[in-house]
Amino acid sequence: MSERKPYRNFKKREPSLTTEQKVEQFIIRNSKNGYFTKVSTISYKFDVSEDMAWSIVGELLSNGLFDSIHDEYTGEMKLCETGKAYSILDLERKRKRDKFREGKKHSKKKQSTQKANS
Repeated sequence: MSERKPYRNFKKREPSLTTEQKVEQFIIRNSKNGYFTKVSTISYKFDVSEDMAWSIVGELLSNGLFDSIHDEYTGEMKLCETGKAYSILDLERKRKRDKFREGKKHSKKKQSTQKANS
Protein backbone atom coordinates (compact mmCIF):
# COMPACT_ATOMS: atom_id res chain seq x y z
CA MET A 1 0.00 0.00 0.00
CA SER A 2 1.07 3.58 -0.56
CA GLU A 3 2.29 5.67 2.28
CA ARG A 4 0.64 8.99 2.91
CA LYS A 5 2.62 12.11 3.65
CA PRO A 6 2.04 13.72 7.04
CA TYR A 7 -0.13 16.82 7.22
CA ARG A 8 2.26 18.81 9.35
CA ASN A 9 3.94 20.27 6.27
CA PHE A 10 0.80 22.20 5.42
CA LYS A 11 0.86 25.86 6.25
CA LYS A 12 -1.92 28.36 6.47
CA ARG A 13 -2.28 30.19 3.21
CA GLU A 14 -2.17 33.92 3.09
CA PRO A 15 -5.18 35.50 1.46
CA SER A 16 -4.74 35.66 -2.30
CA LEU A 17 -4.02 39.01 -3.91
CA THR A 18 -6.74 41.05 -5.51
CA THR A 19 -6.67 41.63 -9.26
CA GLU A 20 -5.64 45.24 -8.66
CA GLN A 21 -2.64 44.11 -6.60
CA LYS A 22 -1.65 41.54 -9.24
CA VAL A 23 -1.80 44.18 -11.97
CA GLU A 24 0.22 46.58 -9.84
CA GLN A 25 2.93 43.98 -9.22
CA PHE A 26 2.96 43.06 -12.92
CA ILE A 27 3.54 46.67 -13.96
CA ILE A 28 6.27 47.13 -11.36
CA ARG A 29 8.00 43.93 -12.48
CA ASN A 30 7.90 45.01 -16.13
CA SER A 31 9.26 48.45 -15.24
CA LYS A 32 12.15 46.98 -13.30
CA ASN A 33 12.97 44.78 -16.28
CA GLY A 34 12.92 47.79 -18.61
CA TYR A 35 9.58 47.35 -20.36
CA PHE A 36 6.31 49.23 -20.53
CA THR A 37 3.00 47.48 -19.85
CA LYS A 38 0.32 48.03 -22.48
CA VAL A 39 -3.15 48.56 -21.07
CA SER A 40 -4.56 46.14 -23.67
CA THR A 41 -2.52 43.27 -22.21
CA ILE A 42 -4.05 43.67 -18.76
CA SER A 43 -7.53 42.57 -19.83
CA TYR A 44 -6.47 39.25 -21.34
CA LYS A 45 -3.55 38.49 -19.02
CA PHE A 46 -5.67 38.83 -15.90
CA ASP A 47 -8.94 37.69 -17.51
CA VAL A 48 -10.88 40.86 -16.73
CA SER A 49 -13.12 42.95 -18.95
CA GLU A 50 -11.67 45.92 -20.78
CA ASP A 51 -13.77 48.29 -18.67
CA MET A 52 -12.42 46.71 -15.50
CA ALA A 53 -8.85 47.01 -16.82
CA TRP A 54 -9.35 50.71 -17.52
CA SER A 55 -10.82 51.31 -14.07
CA ILE A 56 -7.82 49.56 -12.49
CA VAL A 57 -5.47 51.68 -14.60
CA GLY A 58 -7.32 54.86 -13.64
CA GLU A 59 -7.05 53.99 -9.97
CA LEU A 60 -3.33 53.22 -10.25
CA LEU A 61 -2.64 56.45 -12.13
CA SER A 62 -4.61 58.52 -9.61
CA ASN A 63 -2.54 57.05 -6.77
CA GLY A 64 0.58 58.54 -8.39
CA LEU A 65 2.51 55.26 -8.41
CA PHE A 66 2.63 54.97 -12.19
CA ASP A 67 3.20 57.13 -15.27
CA SER A 68 1.51 56.66 -18.59
CA ILE A 69 2.81 57.29 -22.07
CA HIS A 70 1.23 56.77 -25.46
CA ASP A 71 2.90 54.69 -28.17
CA GLU A 72 4.00 57.02 -30.95
CA TYR A 73 2.87 54.64 -33.71
CA THR A 74 -0.27 52.96 -32.41
CA GLY A 75 -1.38 55.54 -29.84
CA GLU A 76 -1.87 52.81 -27.26
CA MET A 77 -1.41 53.71 -23.59
CA LYS A 78 1.57 52.16 -21.84
CA LEU A 79 2.34 52.20 -18.12
CA CYS A 80 5.51 52.20 -16.03
CA GLU A 81 6.66 53.17 -12.57
CA THR A 82 6.83 56.88 -11.81
CA GLY A 83 10.07 58.40 -13.05
CA LYS A 84 11.13 55.50 -15.28
CA ALA A 85 9.47 56.51 -18.55
CA TYR A 86 12.55 58.06 -20.16
CA SER A 87 14.92 55.30 -19.09
CA ILE A 88 12.56 52.65 -20.51
CA LEU A 89 12.17 54.67 -23.73
CA ASP A 90 15.96 54.75 -24.01
CA LEU A 91 16.15 50.98 -23.47
CA GLU A 92 13.48 50.45 -26.15
CA ARG A 93 15.47 52.53 -28.63
CA LYS A 94 18.62 50.54 -27.87
CA ARG A 95 16.79 47.23 -28.32
CA LYS A 96 15.35 48.36 -31.67
CA ARG A 97 18.77 49.58 -32.83
CA ASP A 98 20.43 46.30 -31.83
CA LYS A 99 17.69 44.30 -33.54
CA PHE A 100 18.14 46.33 -36.72
CA ARG A 101 21.93 45.80 -36.64
CA GLU A 102 21.50 42.06 -36.10
CA GLY A 103 19.15 41.92 -39.07
CA LYS A 104 21.70 43.68 -41.26
CA LYS A 105 24.46 41.26 -40.19
CA HIS A 106 22.30 38.26 -41.06
CA SER A 107 21.31 39.68 -44.44
CA LYS A 108 24.98 40.36 -45.33
CA LYS A 109 25.90 36.79 -44.40
CA LYS A 110 23.06 35.44 -46.57
CA GLN A 111 24.18 37.56 -49.52
CA SER A 112 27.81 36.47 -49.22
CA THR A 113 26.88 32.77 -49.01
CA GLN A 114 24.56 33.12 -52.00
CA LYS A 115 27.36 34.73 -54.04
CA ALA A 116 29.77 31.96 -53.02
CA ASN A 117 27.30 29.28 -54.09
CA SER A 118 26.80 30.90 -57.53
